[in-house]
Amino acid sequence: MRTRIPVVLVLAGLAVACATATPGPTPQPTATPVPTATATAIPPTATPAPLRVWLGPAVPLAVRDLAVVALSDRSTVLARSQAEADLHVDVGLGVELARWVYAVVVPFPTVADDLSWGDVLGFWAGESTALTYVSGDKTSPTLFVDPETVGVLYGWLGLPSAKAPITVVDSTQLLDQAWSARPHAWAIVPFEALEPRWKVLAVDGANVLDKRLDVTIYPLAVPIGAEGEGAEELAAALLKDDVLLTNRDVHQMTTLMMTGVTALVRGIAAKMEEKGLLYPAEKVGQVLREADLLHISNEISFTDECPPPNPRTDSLAFCSSPDYVELLRAIGTDVIELTGNHVKDYGSRPMLYTLEIYRQENWPYFGGGKDLKEALEPLVIEKNGVTFGFIGCNPVGPEYAWATADRPGAAPCDYDDLHARLEQLKSQVDIPVATLQYWEFYQYEPTEQQRRDFRGLVDAGAAIVSGSQAHHPQAIEFYKGGFIHYGLGNLFFDQMWSLGTRQEFVDRHVFYQGRHISTELLTFMLEDYSQPRPMTVEERQALLKSVFKASGW
Repeated sequence: MRTRIPVVLVLAGLAVACATATPGPTPQPTATPVPTATATAIPPTATPAPLRVWLGPAVPLAVRDLAVVALSDRSTVLARSQAEADLHVDVGLGVELARWVYAVVVPFPTVADDLSWGDVLGFWAGESTALTYVSGDKTSPTLFVDPETVGVLYGWLGLPSAKAPITVVDSTQLLDQAWSARPHAWAIVPFEALEPRWKVLAVDGANVLDKRLDVTIYPLAVPIGAEGEGAEELAAALLKDDVLLTNRDVHQMTTLMMTGVTALVRGIAAKMEEKGLLYPAEKVGQVLREADLLHISNEISFTDECPPPNPRTDSLAFCSSPDYVELLRAIGTDVIELTGNHVKDYGSRPMLYTLEIYRQENWPYFGGGKDLKEALEPLVIEKNGVTFGFIGCNPVGPEYAWATADRPGAAPCDYDDLHARLEQLKSQVDIPVATLQYWEFYQYEPTEQQRRDFRGLVDAGAAIVSGSQAHHPQAIEFYKGGFIHYGLGNLFFDQMWSLGTRQEFVDRHVFYQGRHISTELLTFMLEDYSQPRPMTVEERQALLKSVFKASGW
């Protein structure tokens, strides 16, 4: 009989035998085959069609370029026609992108100061009588305009009448051709293309050079907008803090007012004592305060020992009461010129006292100082991102008025040194300004020697040259890119004895992005031996005609 051994015992015995047997080679593991993955088909994604963009022909090139850059992250194509476009950019569309400002201008020696928008539209419609007053006769003047601007005007105003005399000229030739055609010429130019040889005309009383201008109601502030697919996204990409693109950013505009003689003595001092210290500025103070930089050439030193004013004195030794500083403070003085002949009529102590007053008022000065070194040193000022350099001197004397190595006074003129300083100053600042306390001529015409000396300052690097000496207004000249005014006349003085000494200029220079773009001639008439007032239209036209004639225009 066979004995049946349970399977479990057999397995147990095998396990024991394995535990006691001599180990042999370890079998290598066999890799488990990995099944090959089967690719799953993914349906293709449709490529979005590119955005079709229409940039209207009336859109200024600068705005077109910015729009193209803003759309660079998206697939776009330029549409062949407006009808085929998904996105339109053009004049007057709903989602505003930009407001491009244009100025109505004429050659500088033009008597007219403004025009009406109705007359501009009348000219565009071919009305031959519109704007004839700009020419000064019955001739309708020719509108000179560059190709880009005429395209904007077509989009904004529609096509002009065939009867409207319009000449399209390359922008590089526009100014010269208009000057050649004066007085029968006017132009419309982009704000940033202004130059001092243009005179900007106000439109319905609105002046693009006025920082306070409301461009939303100015008729030549052309709105550029978008509509259609992507219009809001384009606006978001172009605009910063919801500020529209513009070629007229008031934060990049700077104004400098240059004035003539201030001498708070004799008759004007007597009126200040009688009618109040601010009486002389009652009718012009607000205009002066609007300047970003107001230059005052104060020819007289202050002293607390100054005798009471005598309007009938024959003495030419002048001083001013320290109380009169209040007038300079009230008009917003920013820069003081010290080249005057009378700065030391009462000696060195009053002048040093005056310099200390200016320091306390934070009024930097030039053209004079505590000694010769300071008197000759240019003054550098930064305003709204623009750097100005002021330098001036007195070639006339008297000798006692000049600064020396150890005494205060006005800067004497060494033209070689002055030119060298100007050349250096030109490399350091945006706008070098030079002034001369020149010999006095009671006439509109400059002398030949005066022309040579003033032009020499432009040759050396000055952008603006101003005659501070003049009690009588004088001619103006554009010379090698510089602006020269040979004499501005008085600002605050008592000379009522002739029409010429009563006529006054204040030059309002306007700068944009560090460049001189315009000079406005403000005109005042002296009254009551002390108080300038804005000229009437007739008075202003008479002065401009006299000065333009003396200027060779």
